[in-house]
Amino acid sequence: MAAPKKNTYWKLAKGFAVGKDKKYTPAELWKLALSYFNWVDSTPLKEEKVFGTGIRMEVNKMRAMTIRGFCLHAGISSQTFDNYNNQDEYRDVTTRIKDIIYVYKFEGAAAGLLDVNIIARELGLSDKVESQITGKDGKDLRLNLMIKPTSLPCKTTLINSENEIEL
Repeated sequence: MAAPKKNTYWKLAKGFAVGKDKKYTPAELWKLALSYFNWVDSTPLKEEKVFGTGIRMEVNKMRAMTIRGFCLHAGISSQTFDNYNNQDEYRDVTTRIKDIIYVYKFEGAAAGLLDVNIIARELGLSDKVESQITGKDGKDLRLNLMIKPTSLPCKTTLINSENEIEL
């Protein structure tokens, strides 16, 4: 027997509901972000340092904020965060969260409190330049340059198919 016309049985199907309710409003998401930011500041990573005198001491290290860390704190997936970000009513909040996390990581790396290379990759700050030049013999040389932040003193390495030259 067929289902009656104009029935709403389809609404009972799990996983196929239209317009799933949001877990948080934009205001609730912002409160969770503030809670996450406070948690990151109040729970630094710990490192045990051993000094020349043999004294061991636990030292606080800056904990990097991440979008995934925020998502875990909020109990949502990173896909849910991306979905929020694609909706007009959430865009201001998600953009503010992403901007705060970006600046926090950038400033932490600039001050030497976070690993510069890891944060530069995370923030997309390393540049790759490719050029083609001709060598003395007239053959094309392929030169790949990777410009990335490093701690001082600054050093650059040029690599071609034959030699590695440190500048």
